[in-house]
Amino acid sequence: MLLASGCTDSNNSANSRVVQVGDNVSVNYTGMLEDGTVFDTSIADVAKANGIYNPARNYEPLSFIVGSGQMIKGFDNAVIGMKVGENKTVHLSPEEAYEVKDYLIVPYPIETFEAANMTPVIGETISAQGYPGVIVNINETNVTVDFNNRLAGKNIIFDIELVSINNPENA
Repeated sequence: MLLASGCTDSNNSANSRVVQVGDNVSVNYTGMLEDGTVFDTSIADVAKANGIYNPARNYEPLSFIVGSGQMIKGFDNAVIGMKVGENKTVHLSPEEAYEVKDYLIVPYPIETFEAANMTPVIGETISAQGYPGVIVNINETNVTVDFNNRLAGKNIIFDIELVSINNPENA
């Protein structure tokens, strides 16, 4: 084995670098409800094992720019300070994940459904202007549709593995 004086292991400094705001990162993740029900993952085997596998989806690490608003607040904050290869489990409150937004709970006149020859049913998912919503209430005059994310108002858990920091200077 031949060693040259002054040589260093360049991977060592890259592996000790921690994620900062503005970094372009790739992560594998699994999202779960508090009861352990998996609702999303970037890992095909996990999706298959939990009955949520979609053959039309690409299962690969998720890439995003930390702090850019691409991710929910709690997920974004969770990767800050992580090192490549590190795993972390984070428990997020609705405020850190998907808050219920009152303006996304919309009453529609019942006549709208009657005119479309639709019979509204509580719990049914409908589409309005391309957005999915769930019928949450029906009375004599209105049908109330909730367009919030299906995870809104729930505590959720993410298992996160930092796969890479993809900044050009680290390539």
